[in-house]
Amino acid sequence: MGNKQKTHKGAKKRFKKTATGKIKRRQAGLNHFNEKMSGRVKRRLGSPELVAKADESRIKRMLSS
Repeated sequence: MGNKQKTHKGAKKRFKKTATGKIKRRQAGLNHFNEKMSGRVKRRLGSPELVAKADESRIKRMLSS
């Protein structure tokens, strides 16, 4: 008997599915050393980004359950 695929808990906390089935992620680089960044850069990094096509199938597999 085969085992059921379990959700990867780390991926579950980091990624969200959109209504169209794409995957959103947060951008890196806002945890520290950001007092020297301009406000424009910090606002850009604060907005979510879509996952690259090359990684999408792997992440969908981790999220499927």
